[in-house]
Amino acid sequence: MSSTSPPIETEALVIGAGPVGLFQVFELGLQEIQAHVVDVLPYVGGQCMALYADKPIYDIPGLPHCTGRELIDRLQQQAAPFKPVFHLHQLIQSVEGQDDQRWLVGTSSDTSFLAKTVFIAAGVGAFTPRKLALPELDAFEGRQVFYTSSGLPDIQGKHLVVVGGDGEALQASLEALRLQARSVTLVHRRNTLDADAELLKTFHEAVTAQKIHFIAAQITHTQSSNHELTGLQLQMIDGSTRQVTCDLMLIQLGISPQLGPLADWGIDMARKQLSVNTEDFSTSAPGIFAVGDINTYPGKRKLIVSGFHEATLAAFGAAAYLRPGQKIPLEYTTASPRLHRLLGV
Repeated sequence: MSSTSPPIETEALVIGAGPVGLFQVFELGLQEIQAHVVDVLPYVGGQCMALYADKPIYDIPGLPHCTGRELIDRLQQQAAPFKPVFHLHQLIQSVEGQDDQRWLVGTSSDTSFLAKTVFIAAGVGAFTPRKLALPELDAFEGRQVFYTSSGLPDIQGKHLVVVGGDGEALQASLEALRLQARSVTLVHRRNTLDADAELLKTFHEAVTAQKIHFIAAQITHTQSSNHELTGLQLQMIDGSTRQVTCDLMLIQLGISPQLGPLADWGIDMARKQLSVNTEDFSTSAPGIFAVGDINTYPGKRKLIVSGFHEATLAAFGAAAYLRPGQKIPLEYTTASPRLHRLLGV
């Protein structure tokens, strides 16, 4: 492992910024364990934000209903007193045990951590964007090829190609008009688009007015000059080909969970999930805990509320691991002066 800067030293590193990861930060905070958090997505929220940000959830205790977005907002507010440090848009690539019992963890952004404890709250794996089967696009990622609209640079006066056929792709195309892109082209493999009726109506009006170009086709080749992406070759549904100019490309094909390097960490697994001790949700690796959908044990239920329970016991387990021989008392947030001080209430 190599890094351009010294490792960040921390008592706890939480891998995954979804609901269980955020609650893990809160429970660790109650044990006076401050945490850094890494997530492969460019935003906090994990599966809640990626797959059902605006869909209702009905089985969170005390909340008769809330959206995924609302739940993440509440969990961030709850964890805020403990000042977690987030490292987003980074994939964990390596985990190495050290002689001092700490774990050296490296990410895809050349960030490294020396952590006394690690909490894997990665859900069903790292959510990564679905890519086109065009390896030559890799050279342009982060410069001209993007997977989230929030990552796009200034598009004014640029030829933007959006790839995808769902609501996010349509919304990004319409937003590009407001930002004064020179041209906006939506490419989708089918003639049909998947979005709500109102958004479809607005999009088709823009296409009819020739403000947006909609092409049903597959992208087969790229065109470049002086190491810059300049255009794309499309194969139309009827088999003919067509070229379009492209300065910037936004690929909106959704995301998929990947187990990634977890499988190579040497931790006991069963059916691509981490085996844990349900007393404290520790794994077979000392100091590494697993909570949420990434773990497995007899009677496991993949529910957010189950993950909250697991995070609570994992925090107590971490406190005992970090402070061997010290009694870890059970305190209540309703009455404990120490907890009130930590929470700032």
